[in-house]
Amino acid sequence: MLVDFRPTGKLRGNKPVDPTASLGPVLDALAEDSVDLSRIRVVCDWIQYRNNFRDVVDLRPILAAHGHESEVMPVALSAVMTSDEMEVAIDVRRSGDVPLKELTGDLIRAHAAGTNPSRLYLEPWRASSKSMIWEFNALYWKALDLWEQITGQQYEKTLPGGESDARNRDAVREIITSLFAIWDSLAERNALPDELYVVEFGPGNGSQAKTWLDEFTALDRVHGKEYYRRLHYLMCDYSPHVLEIARAAVADHSQHISSFVLDATQPRTALGFLAYKIFLVYISNVYDNLPTDEVAQIGGRTYTVESRAYLPTNAVADIAQLVSAQPGQVPGLINKLLRLQPALLVEALPAHFPSVDVAVEFWRRSWAALRLEEQYLPLVGLDLYQIAPTVSGENLRPLLESGAAIRMHVNNGAVASFVDTLPLLHPFGRLICYDLFVTDVHAYRTGFRGPGKYDGSVVNWLNGPLLAHIGRRKGFDVDFQRFAHRAGTNIVTMTAQVRD
Repeated sequence: MLVDFRPTGKLRGNKPVDPTASLGPVLDALAEDSVDLSRIRVVCDWIQYRNNFRDVVDLRPILAAHGHESEVMPVALSAVMTSDEMEVAIDVRRSGDVPLKELTGDLIRAHAAGTNPSRLYLEPWRASSKSMIWEFNALYWKALDLWEQITGQQYEKTLPGGESDARNRDAVREIITSLFAIWDSLAERNALPDELYVVEFGPGNGSQAKTWLDEFTALDRVHGKEYYRRLHYLMCDYSPHVLEIARAAVADHSQHISSFVLDATQPRTALGFLAYKIFLVYISNVYDNLPTDEVAQIGGRTYTVESRAYLPTNAVADIAQLVSAQPGQVPGLINKLLRLQPALLVEALPAHFPSVDVAVEFWRRSWAALRLEEQYLPLVGLDLYQIAPTVSGENLRPLLESGAAIRMHVNNGAVASFVDTLPLLHPFGRLICYDLFVTDVHAYRTGFRGPGKYDGSVVNWLNGPLLAHIGRRKGFDVDFQRFAHRAGTNIVTMTAQVRD
């Protein structure tokens, strides 16, 4: 048996964690059962997101190569492992609030029986990036106005500090001042284009764009070069509704604004005509909200994490009662919600959803109860795994083989967006992204990095070393700096630009 206690920082300080309080009940349950303890590994995390997809204790099979079919990756017929192993996962933060020994025993018995009556499954095993949680995530942004009406709170107010760090005026001035210096240098050599392009992905309610444009006009007046007259600011989002709201917020700058509906993972589908012309791509809290797989290195073998969404059966009865349905109908109603959205759901199924308010409440309760069950599936080879359409899984090798066992994000959506954006940059252009970045791969061994629930959306930290490695291979320097303009924030500024 191997015990991996990851939140090592919690073992010291004014209120150190007692690891035996979490481990003791679980080890007692394992010892009383007939499981092969030599094939068990116990992993302890501190799940900082109070709303997340994990139970306090859970089992994750570490599958052998034989006899397991998956849509993620075909497995080799010959493999070193011939029997499954098991990972027992504990959330140390919540472990003192539940009967840990009894819960662990119930899970072991359910696993042995091949069925868990306490869980109502909503989907089959899938790669993490294909999970239903991302359909919920997309619904949140498509129907954000309805969610905010019911909760009475705008999304931005749920962020730490009550607003996005991209609205910080000191940070905005710093970016614009640097941009002016580049443009001045090019102008001196008669190399500055007539049209100056800046692009923002994920403008939200437009407050970030307004802050940026207001500061730009003020600094341009002082600077005296009339760069504002030549500026084209492009706001990009996959939601026409979001773009409409954002355009209203920047109405004072309407002559300099364009908006594009696009998939953030494929920006060149709409912006290809701007190849090598964009001086600044400006992104805040978008990458952490894009679909991602997870991969792991355990015992010298490489795995991908598969997941399947479920609802605890003790939550299903209340959800079903809300919409005058039987518990067994809830999975079908959730699928219809994700496909139709709340307003159309009322028209399609009025017997269950007499009003939009009921449909949104059904959505909110389902999301609150939603959990993920996980298992590890062996990967044949990293060269056969695709991170993004043009990015091989081989890029993961130096990170997976960097030391002890590790589990980390692939951030497929973020990588696809990043790689597809770089060719849009002017040779003196930059991509600046504010987000939750892991900047040292070892951080994946010492702390939980998502997924978490952020209001009605999904949040994951970003694999900074992976993005930097991929960027370097494409001729770009990628730098990470702690956000300097607000104390106590986890936000990191990533900057990518052509290598000198």
